[in-house]
Amino acid sequence: MPEDSYVLHQFGSYRHLEPLSTRYSDQDSMGHINNVAYAAYMEAGRLAYLLNFMPPSQDGGVNYVLANLNINYLAEMHFPGPVLVGGKTLKLGKSSLTTGYGVFKDGICFATATCVNVHIDRETRKSKPIPAAVQQALRAELAQEPYSQTDRPD
Repeated sequence: MPEDSYVLHQFGSYRHLEPLSTRYSDQDSMGHINNVAYAAYMEAGRLAYLLNFMPPSQDGGVNYVLANLNINYLAEMHFPGPVLVGGKTLKLGKSSLTTGYGVFKDGICFATATCVNVHIDRETRKSKPIPAAVQQALRAELAQEPYSQTDRPD
């Protein structure tokens, strides 16, 4: 499904937002935030989002691995300033889920991403079904309507 159908570039479509900050070291010689910094922003947003639904395993680890990451860079972003990474579930499979993200600064979307995350057995390192309780929470999340720009809580 094309990313546009997920409306990842619209701030109001996210129920989960992770506040982050640009760092001076995120800039490159071109004077804008470097592409690898966006990947780090997406990682922080992804982890915060997933931990809402998927608590760490009993040994403290997370049983989900990133199988695919696609980032679309929409505009140049510059230091300094806070950013918000919006996260949402896009598709739920038996052992995997696809999530979507948007990086926003000053009300502008600078990048969007889609990720495929796979639930694994920590001992065998092979995929296994997502636990039923987590699937139920993710299905409930999928059923939620996105916020409109006027009804987003502060």
